[in-house]
Order: sequence, then C-alpha cells, then structure tokens
Amino acid sequence: MSRIEKQITVHFRHQIHFTENVFDSKNNLLRDVLLNGENRPPRKAILIVDEGLSRAMPTLVGNIQSYFASHARDLLLVCPPILLEGGEKCKNAYFHVSEIQSQIDRYHIDRHSYLICVGGGALLDMVGLAAATAHRGIRHVRIPTTTLSQDDSGVGVKNGINAFGKKNFTGTFVPPFAVINDFQFITTLGPRDKRGGYVEAVKVACIRDRQFFENIERDANALRDFEPAAMKRLIYRCAELHANHIATSGDPFEFGSARPLDFGHWAAHKLEQLTEYRLRHGEAVAIGIALDVIYSRLMGYLKPETTDRILALLEHLGFSLWSNELLARNSENKLVLLEGLEEFREHLGGQLTITLLKDIGVGFEVHEMDLSKVQTALVELEERNRTKNS
Repeated sequence: MSRIEKQITVHFRHQIHFTENVFDSKNNLLRDVLLNGENRPPRKAILIVDEGLSRAMPTLVGNIQSYFASHARDLLLVCPPILLEGGEKCKNAYFHVSEIQSQIDRYHIDRHSYLICVGGGALLDMVGLAAATAHRGIRHVRIPTTTLSQDDSGVGVKNGINAFGKKNFTGTFVPPFAVINDFQFITTLGPRDKRGGYVEAVKVACIRDRQFFENIERDANALRDFEPAAMKRLIYRCAELHANHIATSGDPFEFGSARPLDFGHWAAHKLEQLTEYRLRHGEAVAIGIALDVIYSRLMGYLKPETTDRILALLEHLGFSLWSNELLARNSENKLVLLEGLEEFREHLGGQLTITLLKDIGVGFEVHEMDLSKVQTALVELEERNRTKNS
C-alpha cells in the first residue's frame, strides 16, 4: 500500500492592543482593526456585551451604537448590542452558543464579518466557541473587561464551555482575530474582580520571570490599593508573557501533555467545581498555587524561605489561601480534590504533567504526584489559615 503524507504549516497573527475609551468616536483603533487594511467596507459586526457590565456602565450600549454610527462609512452594526449574562454560569450549557449562532445566521455574518465580545473571561470563552464553530470560524474580536481576562484568559487562544461536570470540556483552539484591552473597563470592577487577575501574573512570574515577580513584590502595596499605574504595568507584562508562550512554546494548541501556564490549576479547576463556582477562577488559582508551592517544598524542590515569600505575596495582594471544600470527601471517603489530577491528565491525554517550582522563575514538570504529600500540604495550608485567622 502507498500513502500520501504532507506537512501543513498554518501561520496565525496574534494582535493585542492596549487603549482607553475604545468606543470614543475619536478613537480609531477598533475601526482600523476591523478594516484590517482591506478595501471592502462596510464591515459588518455583531456585538455581545456582558449585561452586568452594561449595568455598571449605563452609557456603554449607547456609546457602542454611537461609535458605529460615527464610522458608518466603514462599519455596520447589524443589530443593537446583545446583552448576555457573564460569569461562569454562561459556560454551563450550550444554549448561549446556539443563541449567538442564530444571530450570526439571521444577520448573515460571514467569515469576513466580525463577532465582537465585550466582557469577562467566561463570556469571552463562550462567545469564542460560537465564533470558532459558525461557518467553521468567523472573525472574533475580544474586548476583555476584567483584570484576569486582560492579562491572561482573554489574550489566549482557547474557547470553550463546561460539560459533564468538567471545566472547558467542549471547546476549540482558535486565536482571536484581535484582542483590545481597554483599561477604562477595569475602573468599573469591584475589588474581587480587580484583584482576580493578579494571581495569573504571580503564576507566570513564578514559572517564567523572576524580575516580574520582584516587580509585583515592589508594587504590592499599590496593587493591593488598586493603583491604576501599577495595575497597567501588571496587566501589560502578564499579557506579554502569555503571548510569548503561545508564540514560542512550540505547542500553542496543546497537542502534547504539558500545560506550564496552568501552574496551580489542577486543584483550582476542581475547587471551582466543588464550590459550585462560588470561588472565582483567580481565587481558586491562588489556592492551587499555594498548594503546589507547599508541595514543591515538601518534595525538596523549593526552599522554605522561597515558599514563604510566594505565599506571603499572594496573601498581601488580598487572596485567601484556604477553602473548606478542599477537604470534601466522596462516598468512599476519598478526597474529591484528588480527582482533579486525573481530570487534568485526561483533559490533555497522555501522561500526567504537572508544573512545579524549583525557584522563583524556574518551573519544571513532573509526571506523578505523591498523594500523601499532597494531603500533607493540605493539612499545612489549613493550619496556616487557622493561625492567620485566630
């Protein structure tokens, strides 16, 4: 038997812009991104907006419509912005994906038109899945509105929803056509959502960039107080490191068994489920990082003083490093949290690969976890929380 085999190389452009007041008619960034240097105006677009954001910014929908009206020669908003519920709930069923795709069909949005999403990471994930699967992929522009989505999830290449009790079970890897980070949206957030993205910056600094970690330490007081300049520095550098990983890791679509940027996430994903998403993603990741940092020390990989330094920074930034759901047990009296290891392996396939630390800025991978040491780390984390709150 003979065969035909070819290597296919596909190139993607990943553009991440930073601005303020993106829907100010004098700000031409969005218009220029949508025109893309192509002589085929007007460019059609549908906008999805987080309804919670629209309540926090009552003029937002009007501003969007005014923006498109002021650029009517180049852009066409085919219908009023569609308001959808944000947060993890929007990812817990396929209904919203179908709802968006019905609008794509209704308004004849083709592969040279745009689906634009203005919202936090969960809404961006869900809308990205709709964009990636309508017409086998239409142009998707993300306008992230939370610290976490601007510095991490919104600048990534993943789209998805939760299914079968598992986070991001149904999804795709498709880079967005563009990401536009508007710092003005951060001002609308409450403390939890302003703080939430900090942990992803600590995460990537821990595994990749010691200088960035030290910069976060230097800015810790300003970040705790949500000082805008410090937040902008953190968001920009974290987004840059994330984009660098996507572009240079050699595995942007995770065909292998490693997810280095998911340091601390095996426990975090399970913990989110156990708390029924009462814990936000960043809050769960802070706990997951704390657990893996203590585990790294217990295994002799990480110095005690380095462990304490990382935990202290997370706490100083305002994160709690404990949740009682960490101790939840199943009918066989086994810790439910530990199921997260198998789910983490299964999500990628192949062997279990967990990123741990040897030092700040020095991550490395292991392919098995000592479950007794994981449980010892949990006990230590609980005791730390008890002491801190006594």
